[in-house]
Amino acid sequence: MAFTEGKGRLLIEIKGAVQGVGFRPFVYRLATSLGLSGWVVNDTRGVLIEVEGEKASLEEFLRRLPAEKPPRAIINTLKFTWLEPIGYTSFEIRHSLEEGEKTVLVLPDIATCPDCLAEVFNPADRRYRYPFTNCTNCGPRFSIILSLPYDRPNTSMRIFTMCPDCEEEYHNPSDRRFHAQPNACPVCGPHLELWNPKGEVLATGDEALRSAAAALREGKILAVKGLGGFHLMVDARNSDAIRRLRERKPRRDKPFALMVRDLEQARLLCELTPEAELFLASPEAPIVLLPRKPGAPVAEEVAPGNPYLGIMLPYTPLHHLLLREIDFPVVATSGNLTDEPICTDEREALKRLGHIAELFLVHNRPIVRHVDDSVAWIVRGKPRLLRRARGFAPLPVLLSRPIPSILAVGAHLKNTIALSVGNQVFISQHIGDLETQEAFQAFERVIADFLRLYEATPVAIAHDLHPDYLSTLWARNHSEVPLIPVQHHHAHLASCLAENQVDGEALGVTWDGTGYGVDGTIWGGEFLLGDASGFKRVAHLRPFRLPGGEAAVKEPRRTAFALLWELYGQEATAMDDLPPIASIPASERKILAKMLERGLNSPVTTSVGRLFDAVSALAGICQKVSFEGQAAMALEFAFDPSCTDSYPVVFEERDGVLVLDWRPIVEGVVEDWRRGRDRGIISARFHNALVESIIQVALRVGNEKVALTGGCFQNRILTEKTAMRLEQEGFQVLLHSQVPPNDGGISLGQVVVAACRLK
Repeated sequence: MAFTEGKGRLLIEIKGAVQGVGFRPFVYRLATSLGLSGWVVNDTRGVLIEVEGEKASLEEFLRRLPAEKPPRAIINTLKFTWLEPIGYTSFEIRHSLEEGEKTVLVLPDIATCPDCLAEVFNPADRRYRYPFTNCTNCGPRFSIILSLPYDRPNTSMRIFTMCPDCEEEYHNPSDRRFHAQPNACPVCGPHLELWNPKGEVLATGDEALRSAAAALREGKILAVKGLGGFHLMVDARNSDAIRRLRERKPRRDKPFALMVRDLEQARLLCELTPEAELFLASPEAPIVLLPRKPGAPVAEEVAPGNPYLGIMLPYTPLHHLLLREIDFPVVATSGNLTDEPICTDEREALKRLGHIAELFLVHNRPIVRHVDDSVAWIVRGKPRLLRRARGFAPLPVLLSRPIPSILAVGAHLKNTIALSVGNQVFISQHIGDLETQEAFQAFERVIADFLRLYEATPVAIAHDLHPDYLSTLWARNHSEVPLIPVQHHHAHLASCLAENQVDGEALGVTWDGTGYGVDGTIWGGEFLLGDASGFKRVAHLRPFRLPGGEAAVKEPRRTAFALLWELYGQEATAMDDLPPIASIPASERKILAKMLERGLNSPVTTSVGRLFDAVSALAGICQKVSFEGQAAMALEFAFDPSCTDSYPVVFEERDGVLVLDWRPIVEGVVEDWRRGRDRGIISARFHNALVESIIQVALRVGNEKVALTGGCFQNRILTEKTAMRLEQEGFQVLLHSQVPPNDGGISLGQVVVAACRLK
């Protein structure tokens, strides 16, 4: 275009995570430093900028805009148009625009930045020991936003009127709190109170925090209202206190997460790699599963029989203050009853947690939506998610091309929902298992919340193929738009391909506990060749029965009995030398035998997850479980790395489909047990056999891309050994990182499969 006397004007549209990160103040400072005039504004899609001045300065502005953006900003697209100048005389931040399609990224909650932390612990600062200190670089986001765009009147902070000092910071372009929407201080912001279980106020402000710390030192159970909900906290060194918490929650065996003061304290408990330290101290601040050091100074009851500890650092000023006050690690588990969603409101917490906690440390900043702590691990040197929530939700997974707006309602366990808008798939925070009325109500709230937040009208609803999942039933009750059923393991494969932005077919090794198959049986040991548009089942585990269905999931010994019954018939009922048989009363064995003989309440499955359970029982490790995956985890933890041997891997071919025969594996386990072989050897030979089976199928199928997905790939040994062997054979290995390999990633896969169907 022609410039007027070397001047010009730029119209710039930026999409991404550009609200709530100090982006407009950054633009203001950059423009004014270059002598440019114009304006910047938030809208429902991102940020709009008009800037004019000398052409050279405008080109410098364009170059520096993405290069010097605020650290938490994410620019997905930046489009600009050259225009004639119109005579702006100054640069201003305009009021946000609230019309138009809502595609702006809502930022996750961000852990306290070093600048704010320094203020909190500086006696000369006006925010000294203030638990709600934040700025544009940190603090609450997703947990407080009511609607877009992200401005204070659209957050739960709207009930707090800023004092003159905060107001001055908010309007000062040179201050890091310039347009920091949750900005507050002790004069005008939220405050703490300590309550007893009756809701009576025992202390306020800093006294409340110090009294709460004293209660933890005394071994009391403390309910703490944090960022996205309540934690139940207790001294991690105090066995009696932890046992009391386990009995009341109730949570018999499942590991508890720990919060530690800082990295120095984390190093006393766990082996930390540089990657783990960076991830722990990142703005996302997830729980990271780390190898426990021998003699780590925490009670065994924190994670019974588990060589890993789930560690997180404090991620709000409140947590930093509390952890420095006590100076020892605490259990910091979700503030809920087992299988229920996390509590977010203090009055609700009194009702639901009043019989668990002895004291309640609460505050008066409303939590708009529940957000659990994210859980992650380091696999092959890279952080990978096992539960996607605080710090990550609701950032989208970006697709290679736009798709219609589709709502996906996820699976039954580890539920998340997803919503596509353009080429973005927004994935909800972890909702959990839809086992209780409270959990299902939380599921419904999250759906309503997403549809309201993004003002989206889905053209279709994607759901699991299982007819009895509560998520499926919800979809059927909201069938104003087309419903698209998606097979469970196909969704796993599509999810892995989508987050890796891989086009074309891949061999999906989709192993988990339960998924409804297209033949009406329970799948779970599948090799699927395909992509989001479809799949072919090229191999699977040999089917077997689960006597009692769900009862077999809770009692691995039942699954072991079923495998032995298929191998040895009636003789299996008398194999008292084998641990699972010995643990089943003789009268119950007869009932199980009849069930298997007649096929009564004994659904057929190909589940590798259930095969893990059975081998764990046969190796004398775990006969009953109190949480999902317990038997498989215990078998993994028994693994002896010195053993390179494997049980026999045998395939049959049925109608062009490879069938992995588990019978030689189980026969090998039985023989090893009778020989008195160590359970570590049994575990190793079993794991090695599974790895070898994957290699054999991959070589037979011949596709260069192999995706490892499904809950079984939460097993570190299985994942790392398989990936290494596949790469040695020349395959490209696809693993999850943005979404979990478990059912928490199902909703993403449902969206992309449904989009292909709509074509």
